[in-house]
Amino acid sequence: MDRRSFFKKAAVTGAGAAAATTLAAPAIAQSMPKITWRLTSSFPKSLDTIYGGAEDIAKRVAAATDGNFTIQTFAAGEIVPGLQAADAVSAGTVEMCHTCSYYYVGKDPTFAIGTAIPFGLNARLTNGWFYQGNGNKLLNEFYATHGLVGYIAGNTGAQMGGWFRKEINTVDDFKGVKMRIAGLAGRVVEKLGVVPQQIAGGDIYPSLEKGTIDAAEWVGPYDDQKLGFYKVAKYYYYPAFWEGGPVIHAFMNKAKFEALPKAYQAVLEDACAFANTNMMAKYDTKNPIAIKELVAQGTILRPFSQEILDACFKAAMELYGEITAKNEWFKKIYEDQVAYKREGYLWTQLSEYTYDTFMMIQQRNGKL
Repeated sequence: MDRRSFFKKAAVTGAGAAAATTLAAPAIAQSMPKITWRLTSSFPKSLDTIYGGAEDIAKRVAAATDGNFTIQTFAAGEIVPGLQAADAVSAGTVEMCHTCSYYYVGKDPTFAIGTAIPFGLNARLTNGWFYQGNGNKLLNEFYATHGLVGYIAGNTGAQMGGWFRKEINTVDDFKGVKMRIAGLAGRVVEKLGVVPQQIAGGDIYPSLEKGTIDAAEWVGPYDDQKLGFYKVAKYYYYPAFWEGGPVIHAFMNKAKFEALPKAYQAVLEDACAFANTNMMAKYDTKNPIAIKELVAQGTILRPFSQEILDACFKAAMELYGEITAKNEWFKKIYEDQVAYKREGYLWTQLSEYTYDTFMMIQQRNGKL
């Protein structure tokens, strides 16, 4: 080998490598720019489960981008009231929020489907519809008309039916009851005589305590215990037929989201998926402990009667007929979810239901 030729080539190669290294740094910097977003939550910091979903998103995004993309989280009321979180995102006041879509049914009843509708999907089928069915696609087509992009970022599982000052044994017992209840559920129980109230989570306890309302639903044992509802209403009903698997959404301002580097968009989507899974795991772990503590503190558990469930189911179907007759967005998305639900529960009754029923019998018999 010609030594002079070898060293000449080596020098060129070395210079090329150095140049590549020099050029790579700005390219990486451009793909990982420093970006800070603000996220406003609809929930108080005291609820580590549901508010914690926003914190999970922020932590995951920061970790995946080496701290280049940071999301500052704010509790309800720190920037805007809890029930105005999505409005603030649409307006560009903040880039992002963590909220329930059904808080905004006053704008359009279609928002309710994004969280949960009475006699809708359970948590597992909800994930299936959003991730593998048409749920996320169809709802984001709708959300885009409000300047939003949404990812599911939490689920509580089937909720409790709420706290009541008096027993609710028949449909007639609902008449005149002033109840904090969100989404389309309020319009369903209104058909049975309930006077629905839309109140943010942090304001429910004082409303119950002062007698402004007679009943309230929130989430389930762990969160409800933290908020102290058992101190002012002793009857705890189940299940929340209006929230079989309610979603908490991360909403992003559409223009701000689309301006993000593609890598950051992917990181944000993955962080929301983690928050979705982790929130459900938290509730499944914490609720069994909390429900035993609540009963020990004097809470009286009551199931809604079959009469009440049947009457509410009938009222819900009537309401959906009324809405689909005049709202094309609702009709399109609702009918897609119903088709998914029909097939989902056909399978679930063979698999999950049969297995879970057997295991619950073993638990009741003290064999677990």
